[in-house]
Amino acid sequence: MSTKYASIDIGTNTLRLLIAEIDNKNLQPVYLKRTITRLGGGYKEDIGINRKAQERTIKALEFFSEKIKEYDIKEVRAVATSVVRRAKNREEFLNSVLKRTGIEIKIISGDEEARLSLLGVLSVIKVGTDLKSIPKCLVVDIGGGSTEFIATDAGRMLGAWSLEMGVVHLTENYLKTDPPTHSELDAMENEIRGVIADLKDLMKRDGCLPSASALFVGTAGTITTLAAIDQGLEKYESGKINNYILSYEAIRKIYQHLALLPLKQREEILSLEKGREDIIIPGAAIVLKAMEGFGFDKMTVSDAGLLEGILLEKTG
Repeated sequence: MSTKYASIDIGTNTLRLLIAEIDNKNLQPVYLKRTITRLGGGYKEDIGINRKAQERTIKALEFFSEKIKEYDIKEVRAVATSVVRRAKNREEFLNSVLKRTGIEIKIISGDEEARLSLLGVLSVIKVGTDLKSIPKCLVVDIGGGSTEFIATDAGRMLGAWSLEMGVVHLTENYLKTDPPTHSELDAMENEIRGVIADLKDLMKRDGCLPSASALFVGTAGTITTLAAIDQGLEKYESGKINNYILSYEAIRKIYQHLALLPLKQREEILSLEKGREDIIIPGAAIVLKAMEGFGFDKMTVSDAGLLEGILLEKTG
C-alpha cells in the first residue's frame, strides 16, 4: 500500500513542491510544481527578508497549500534554506506562512541541506551498475543564497561545505548593467574564484579533496537549465536532464553567449526557465570556476536533490 507525502523546498530564489507516493522505499512523483519567487531579492542584513519578497512567496505557498488539499497526504515536510537561515526577521516570516497557509516550516542547516540533497541526487545518478563502484564523487548544489559542495566515496558522504555564495546575491552585488560589462563579470568571477580556492583549502585540510578523475555531479536549477539549453529543449523534460553529461566547453560557450545578450533577448530562449534570465549568468560562472578549480572537464546532471531527499529520508 503506497502512502502520499509532500515536500516543500523554500529556497532563496525558487519555491518547489513535490507530492509523491512512497512504496517499499521507492519514491514515485505524483505532482511537481516550481515557482520562482526570489525570496532573497532585496535582502538586507540589517532588515532581513524584503516584505514584497515575503508576500510573493506566501502567495505561492497559499497555492501549494490548496494543491496539497487535493491529495490524500499523510505528512507535509517543508524546509527553508539559506536566506531564511540568515534573516533576522525569519520568525516573522515563518509565523506569517503558518497563519496564512497552515504550513509549518523547518529551517535546516547547511550540513542538513547537503545531506538531504545528496540523498536525492544519488537516487537518480546512474554510473555503471552501482554507486558503490564510484571511488570518489563531488556534488555541487547551486542555490540562490548559498552553494553546497558534498564529497562522497562509494555513495557515503565524507564531508559537506555550505558557502554563502548564491546566484541571487551575486547578481545583485555585481551585475548592475544590461548586459553586464566585462569589469562586472571579472569582479564576479574573481569573487567566485576566491571562494573556490578557500573551499579547496578546507577540503584539503579535511582530507576530502577530490582528484580530477572523480565524478562531478551538479543539481538544482542553474545546472538543469544549462543541460536544457545545451540540448535545445523547448519544453523541460526531466528524463532528458537526469544523467545528462555537460562538458566544460559547452558550459563556457553558453556562459559567454548569455553574458553578451541583453535581458530581453535572454528571456526569449525557450530552454531558459522564466525568472532565471539574470541569475543564470552567475550560476554558470560558479560551475565554470568550480570545474577549473578542481580540474573537471565534464559534469553529470541530476534533476533530483533536496526536494526528493526530504521524502527519501522517510524510507529510512
